Amino acid sequence: MRVLLISANTETINMVPLPLGLNCVAVAARNAGHEVHLVDLMGDGDNASIIQNAVQKLAPEVIGISIRNVDNQQMAQTSFLLEPVHEIIALCRSYSDATIVLGGAGFSIFPGAVLRYLKADLGICGEGEVAFTTLLEALERGDDLSAIPGLCLPGATLPVGSAKRADLAELPFPDPSLWTVPADAATGIWIPFQTRRGCPMECSYCSTPGLEGTSIRKHPVAAVVQGIARQVAAGFRQFYFVDNTFNFPPRYAKDLCTALAAANLEIRWRCILYPGRVDRELARTMAEAGCVEVSLGFESGCPAMLKRLNKKYNLQQVRTASELLREFGIRRMGFLLLGGPGETRESVRESLAFADSLELDLLKLTLGIRIYPGTALERVAREEGVIAQGDDLLMPRFYLSKELDGWLNPMIRDWMTTRPYCTT
Repeated sequence: MRVLLISANTETINMVPLPLGLNCVAVAARNAGHEVHLVDLMGDGDNASIIQNAVQKLAPEVIGISIRNVDNQQMAQTSFLLEPVHEIIALCRSYSDATIVLGGAGFSIFPGAVLRYLKADLGICGEGEVAFTTLLEALERGDDLSAIPGLCLPGATLPVGSAKRADLAELPFPDPSLWTVPADAATGIWIPFQTRRGCPMECSYCSTPGLEGTSIRKHPVAAVVQGIARQVAAGFRQFYFVDNTFNFPPRYAKDLCTALAAANLEIRWRCILYPGRVDRELARTMAEAGCVEVSLGFESGCPAMLKRLNKKYNLQQVRTASELLREFGIRRMGFLLLGGPGETRESVRESLAFADSLELDLLKLTLGIRIYPGTALERVAREEGVIAQGDDLLMPRFYLSKELDGWLNPMIRDWMTTRPYCTT
């Protein structure tokens, strides 16, 4: 089949995000014998002209639209991001009668609600490499679609189960030729790369277990190095490992770093570290492999709040991780998540004092926590009446401890005035 894939995201947070998931879906569909064209709307071009040209050139039978985020996850200045997708779908319908299929992380968190809101034809909830190619084959044969795992149909309350979570050894890496890099970002682009999926931590607010599962699935180390080498051969040397917990499992992380260093690819990279189980060997091998920056999401400096957030590390482990990273010259970006259930003014002050003591290179503060379906935070919010009955959470809802209402934002603004390394 002729397939047009569109990355609808135009939002940037810290860096220009390239559509990793959609790239992998494109490769999977192409490997299955379909003619695939990928369009990334992150650039500064005229979306109407871009879509029109792509449709006229390909005459697609199926158009897949990837939704990265539903909103910007900021309580103070919330932006709802689905209206531009409405416009993209309208453009597609004006130029083509192709079947329109939604997917991506933003869709998969709210599949039924997003499909109803955007009035697309179908949606894929969860990983798309297998489910989307299965859908294409069924459409091509004219088969019944109702039993495809992960498929969301109009009028259905939920998808048919969830998309198959495949062994990662069976799934493709992104094709560097499919990236569209904005001209003004070419020198600073970080190529997203994923070596494993799934997270067993089940933090109280996090949607990752629902998206990727709680079992960690890994690409073979040798295959990861080959995949990175292919990107390097295409001219890319900066990478962002988007794995939710780069250091889990610890042995896999160390083996990967050792293999990357041995390959001598001369790359620079970033990653996300879980603050527990970071030791000297890991920090050393990361540095030797080219790691230059880590996102250290410790989220709170108050032991009681760590427990409420279901964090499985303590403050000394956070401090040890921070000190080891600094010792090996790895830049540290810390994160505080303030306002969850049980948060008090004293616990906020405790967190800020702890963050100060780490002497981080950058600290990002999030005030109020976005409530996602299926999380422990949602259950607490519903028990407390924070969420109205029947609210599907598609429109952004946030949890902020009542004790902090009217106090947290101005206090943080004042606190940040003497700390230029902090941002919200």
